[in-house]
Amino acid sequence: MRIPISLRKEHEELLSMLERAMATPGEVGEAAQVVFDLLMPHFHREEEFALPQLGSLSLSGEGKVERPERIIELTDQLREELPRMLEEHVQIAIALESLQAAAESAGLEEHVKFADMLLLHAQMEEEVLYPASLLIGSYVKRSLVTQA
Repeated sequence: MRIPISLRKEHEELLSMLERAMATPGEVGEAAQVVFDLLMPHFHREEEFALPQLGSLSLSGEGKVERPERIIELTDQLREELPRMLEEHVQIAIALESLQAAAESAGLEEHVKFADMLLLHAQMEEEVLYPASLLIGSYVKRSLVTQA
């Protein structure tokens, strides 16, 4: 079970943009480092148990799900960790506000735009990705019960 490539690539691009901000001297670089310190463990948790379920989706909506027990396991872990994940989004957003303010003061629009993109990414996770992962796990669990 793999995370969809589009999501992995988006994480990679966001991290690349963050690394550019971290390389900026002064307040912008320092604020970007704070975002990085919060974001990396969060991304690792997402990739561990919040996003792999999405790799089981197909465009047709048909097909056999591989490793259904693992999907259920990951979904249960996501459900348990969801309050923590959402709190991490709050902490990341607070750190991004500091980065935005520093970047605006320095006239570095690229880093202001990055902060906006990461905030939108977190919102999309909360509105689409996390609910979809939970729904997939619930569906797979019900399917296994029905088959039994």
